[in-house]
Amino acid sequence: MAIDKFLIEASHIMMFARSIGDDNPIYYDQDYKSDSGCEGIIAPPTFAQSSAQFDPDYFLRPKTGGEGWFGSGKEPTGLKPSSGGGGGAAAGLHAEQRFEYHLPVKAGDILTATSKPGNTWEKESKRAGKLKFSESVTEYRNQNGDLVITATGVGVQTERPVDS
Repeated sequence: MAIDKFLIEASHIMMFARSIGDDNPIYYDQDYKSDSGCEGIIAPPTFAQSSAQFDPDYFLRPKTGGEGWFGSGKEPTGLKPSSGGGGGAAAGLHAEQRFEYHLPVKAGDILTATSKPGNTWEKESKRAGKLKFSESVTEYRNQNGDLVITATGVGVQTERPVDS
């Protein structure tokens, strides 16, 4: 994340909940109290992932002025086939996303995200050669410095294109 802080607004929470088809009143009704005791507007579980949209340099965010961005090219991934006769480029894939929740994300919170590398490992694949896995760990803290969410993403880089 290139952005330091972002405000969690009730309208963002409501629109996110609508986009995932969840009409739970905890996502839009300030006066609602859930069975678990949560009060006020809180964010759905995967809401923190939308924080990338606050980063103008996020690689999946469309660019202005005709500038190309990941996914804007003729190829859906933005990868160009290699000219070495191998049939295509090796690829990086998003393999997994995990969230550990420490506190609810509430409307009015100001979150700060800090990312760091996590574990790395390799596996051998029959179809794509060596697979290199790497974690990215992002900690989201609220305006009080309290840890709210730990998000761990796992990416995998293939050694070569998948054999057909």
